[in-house]
Amino acid sequence: MNIMRPVALAALATSLTTPALAERQETIYINPFAGYQLFDDKRDLSESGTFGVGLEYRFRPNWAVEAVYSRADADRKYVSGDSDFEEVRVDGTYYFAGPESAWNPYVSLGAGHADFGSDASGPYTAGSNHDETRVNVGTGFRYHVTDGLSIRGDLREFHGIDESTFDTMVSLGVSWAFTRTVAGPAPKAPADADNDGVPDTRDQCPGTPAGVSVDSNGCELDGDNDGVADSRDECPNTPAGAEVNSRGCELDSDNDGVVNSQDQCPNTTAGAKVDAEGCEGVTETVETIELRVQFPTNSSVINAAYDEEIRRVADFMAEYPETTVEIAGHTDSPGKASYNEFLSQRRAEAVAGRLTGPLGIDPARVSAVGYGEAEPIASNDTPAGRAQNRRVEARIQVRR
Repeated sequence: MNIMRPVALAALATSLTTPALAERQETIYINPFAGYQLFDDKRDLSESGTFGVGLEYRFRPNWAVEAVYSRADADRKYVSGDSDFEEVRVDGTYYFAGPESAWNPYVSLGAGHADFGSDASGPYTAGSNHDETRVNVGTGFRYHVTDGLSIRGDLREFHGIDESTFDTMVSLGVSWAFTRTVAGPAPKAPADADNDGVPDTRDQCPGTPAGVSVDSNGCELDGDNDGVADSRDECPNTPAGAEVNSRGCELDSDNDGVVNSQDQCPNTTAGAKVDAEGCEGVTETVETIELRVQFPTNSSVINAAYDEEIRRVADFMAEYPETTVEIAGHTDSPGKASYNEFLSQRRAEAVAGRLTGPLGIDPARVSAVGYGEAEPIASNDTPAGRAQNRRVEARIQVRR
């Protein structure tokens, strides 16, 4: 029998691997087995024990190819004598689990060349001396006892093409595994046309400028959510909801130098002199009341316990109804100046909210401005000085 043809087929199949990954594991199994084969009645062969060995190459975690040699010595069923049987076949196998799992069920499909010989005389039958091509389909399992030793059970149905016969074999065997890790070329990085670190397949903002910071969608960051990206925002940390221009700066619709969010007198006459609230005339501070209000670190939440302190301002304004008040928030110098200004603004707004809420002052008479670290009254080089600079002032004003 010519066994070189099936062996060549096995070598060809093992070379047809899928594209290499950065690293993959290959395993070769030596698979001796013993089985029991039931022959088609046309063959005039009795059921017989079958022995063989396979050489299996598992080139991917779920795929393998195997070259198998098997033989049997079967008694004739209807005449005297016996028949030798040999087969060489190549099977492709798909495992439903990876080699790291203990149980590896599989399905298999293959083809081979079988040789049926006989020492009996008599009329020709399918079991008489002849070669035959058989295809097969099978299922089974591999159970890993250790990394190097496993048990394999297999159930397989064969179809003889020449005589249209059907044979069945069940087998059990042990396997010795030899494994190696194969390094391959690193996987190609996904395309990123604008080099922002976000692949083109999920970049919602292609063509971002070089060097800008982007979010997970590949879009430029906008720290103050004003619709202007940080790289073009000339006025970061604008108040939430404020209208801004293309440079990210707040609008000043009447061009009086006071942005809309702080302008208490919109549409003033062009060229008119205005105060800090955008109103015509000159506002003079006639009284400054320092409020002993403390906030938690990095917080603008104010406790109702300070209402009595803030009531001093409310009482003064009730006595002098022509006055307005600017609540001025101040911080010390540690930290970024932009953040200190933001925090002082929030704290000033919190105190103003107590005045216009529980203490009943008309909101039109109250404004809040955060000066951050810009107006210290003591040195920021000492703890005592920094404590004095962290303050809130009520600047009582009259417009002349």
